[in-house]
Order: sequence, then C-alpha cells, then structure tokens
Amino acid sequence: MTTTDAVPATGRMQALVVLCVMQLMIILDGTVVTVALPTMQQELGFSDAGLAWVMNSYLIAFAGLLLLAGRLGDLVGGRQVFIAGLGLFTAASLLCGVAGSAELLIAGRFLQGVGGALASAVILGMIVGLFPAPGEQARAMGIYSFTSASGASIGLIFGGVITETVGWQWAFLINVPIGLAAVGFALRLLRRQPGLGLGKGADVLGAVLVTAGLSVAVYTIVQLAEPHTKLPRTLVLTAVAVVLLTAFVLRQARAANPLLSLRVFRSRQVTVANVVVMLLFAAGFGFQFTTALYLQRVLGYDSLSTGLAFLPAPILNAVMSLSLGPRLTVRFGAHRVLVGGMAAFALALLWLSQAPVDGTYVVNVAPVLAVMGAGVGVAIPAAIMLAMSEASAGETGLLSGVTNTAQQAGAAVGTAILATLAAATTSDRLSAGAGDLPALRDGYGVAWISAAGFVTAGLLLTVTLLRRS
Repeated sequence: MTTTDAVPATGRMQALVVLCVMQLMIILDGTVVTVALPTMQQELGFSDAGLAWVMNSYLIAFAGLLLLAGRLGDLVGGRQVFIAGLGLFTAASLLCGVAGSAELLIAGRFLQGVGGALASAVILGMIVGLFPAPGEQARAMGIYSFTSASGASIGLIFGGVITETVGWQWAFLINVPIGLAAVGFALRLLRRQPGLGLGKGADVLGAVLVTAGLSVAVYTIVQLAEPHTKLPRTLVLTAVAVVLLTAFVLRQARAANPLLSLRVFRSRQVTVANVVVMLLFAAGFGFQFTTALYLQRVLGYDSLSTGLAFLPAPILNAVMSLSLGPRLTVRFGAHRVLVGGMAAFALALLWLSQAPVDGTYVVNVAPVLAVMGAGVGVAIPAAIMLAMSEASAGETGLLSGVTNTAQQAGAAVGTAILATLAAATTSDRLSAGAGDLPALRDGYGVAWISAAGFVTAGLLLTVTLLRRS
C-alpha cells in the first residue's frame, strides 16, 4: 500500500500541514534564538565563547544525525521516526524554556537538535510519497520550501517581539502546545507504513562513523566564524572529519547491508541537484546573517526593526512558492524555473552589494529583498524536486536525509564563510585607515558578492549538468 492510497486527498493536505508545522518550528527556533542571544547571555551568565554553543550544540546534533535519521525512516517507517522526533523536540523545548543555567540550556538545545533531525530528515520523503503526481508535488514542495525559506525571516520578527515582551524563554515554551497538538494530528493523519526492516540496513559501525564525521565537520565549520580561531586546530579537526567520512564511504562500499547505498550518488541528477541545494542555502543563510548585521551596525536598526525590514522577502516568497511557482513548474519544468529563480537571486545579491553607508531602506534594501524572495521562492522548490526526482520506494527517507543534510551543510558553510570574509575585509579596511561604518559596509559588500558567486556556481551546474525536466 502506498502513502497516497492510505490517505485521501483532504487528509493528505492536512498531513502536509502537520509536516510543515514541524519544519517551521525547527526553522523559527534557529532565528528566534539568534535575536535572543544577548538577553540569554545577560540572564544566564554565558561567556562570549559559551554563548556560541547555544547555536552550535543544536546545529552539530541536527546536521550530524540527518543521514542516519533519514535511513531510519526507510527502515522502520517515516511516520514512526517523525513522531518520535517531534515528541523529543517538544520535550527538549520545555527543558530549554525552564532552564536556569547555561549548561542546562545547552543540553536542551542538543536534544532539540536530535529531535529536529529525526523529524526533519523524513519530511521530504513523506511529501514525495503523499504527492507523487508532478503538479500536486510542485504545490506541496512550494509550501514546504516557503516554510523553510521564509521561516527564518519570520523568526527574526517573532524573536524580536517575544524577547522584548514576554522573555526569551517563550521562544522555546511556545513550541510545547504546538508540538503536542502536532503529535496528536500526526497520530491521526499519518498512516503507519511498513519499513524495510532494520536487517536491511542496520549498519551500526557505519552509523557511528557518519554521525561522528558529520558532527566533527559541522563543528569545524561553525568554529571558523569565531574570533581567535587557530589554524593548526582547524586543520586537525578537518583531518579527523575527512578520515571519519572516508572510513564511512569505504564501509558502505563493502557492507552487506549499507546504511547509505552509494548507488544513489551514481545518479548525476541526484548528486548535482543536492550540490545546487547546498549552494542556494549557503547563499541564502549567509545573506540573511550579513544583511541583518548591515541593518543593525551600519543603518542603526534595532532588533525588532531589523526583523520587520525583512518582510518583503517572505511576502514575495509566499506569492511565488505557494501560487505562481507551482504553475510555472508544471508549465515549464523544474529545470527552467530553477534557472530563472537563481538568476534573480544572484542579481539581487549583486544589487545589494552596491548599498552605500548612508543607504535608505526604500531604495537600497526593500527592492532587493523583494527580488530575492521571488527568486528563492521558485528556485528552492525546483531544486528540491530535482534532488528527490529519482527516489525509489525504499530510499525516499535516505534521499530526504541527504537533501536535508545538503541544506544544513550549506547554511553552516555559507554563514561561516561569508561571516569570515566580511570580518577579514572590515579588518583590512580599518587597518588601511577607513572609518568604522565604511569598513563594515565594505565587509558586507564582499560577503554579498561572494554569495552571488555561490548562486552563479549553482546556476552553471544546473545549465550544464542537470537534465531538463
């Protein structure tokens, strides 16, 4: 029995809402926490280095477990893994909300990452199963991608309001009633599907290697953006991550029941599409991080005004991903839509790179965010559809985990690289005698041009290597 056969049309849309609510909770939590970090530091006594672990502990657990969680969805059933992850994420949110110490908050964030990985890793696979027809799948992917892409901007607004009114604790506590309701709806709407069985891929050694390797790799990436990072330590960590992941690949090539069947990467379509997804998220999250800093440090916005300033992006993203994007995808194909969306995104980044020190929101920021939101609103759903286009019945969870890993790796790499480039450029300009604001603006300008380079690389890969659909 397929997922589609098990759930009627109305139920499938309701199930999609449940899946997207979980994805929104995960995305919102990241940006809400970003806005609340200064208040957390003051109330819980975090050091500057310790404060970074509010984000890093979550990101390491989340990104490190995505591949394993996706494969578990294939082996024991996506519904079971999703509900377990949703329940753990909700319980961990309660722990974070009542945390009275820095250590407890970091532990809660780590558990949130574990729960988020379990739930998020199987969402794409479940959507593909629920909506196999191209037209309805395009609409479903549009809703999912809007949740992923616009949730971060919405989180900035939500975080500013919550932190300044009821306190940062409610950034976590609000997840509890939503999570409990989502668990109830998931139990009712998502039909139990038999998995392949743990005997088909219960590679314990492979699971340890890939989880450890991805965790070390993500830790290496996120610490690049921290001040006073030492090169020898970074090189050692990089070597450890490479050794672990190489050992994992060798293990999968020889294991009787591999955790990750390497044949999925023999498909050029799957491999290239996931690289494009990674580049899009690298540019998108890095852009959001540096643009928020530009608004605050150069134009003088407070946290709430910064969040509100991003509104054009989610609005245009919603128009494109929820309405026009699916129609364009059905008419012209995901390949052409992806090319057009990435071209618009790259142009928006180059446009923003020309913003001056005394720039105005109406002229230099709002139009750019609108174009960027429209471009991302069609590009990301199309890229994900292409990445999942060759998923077989027994590998949807695995490919879902791969694509989610590409998203998280892209977000981490992009933010680290763009933040490092911006800081280095600003430091060089200050050493050359530039003023504080011009030096900051030049740093962000270099970051935006680099982000445009990420998107352009994805555009070239799409035009030359991805099959037209």
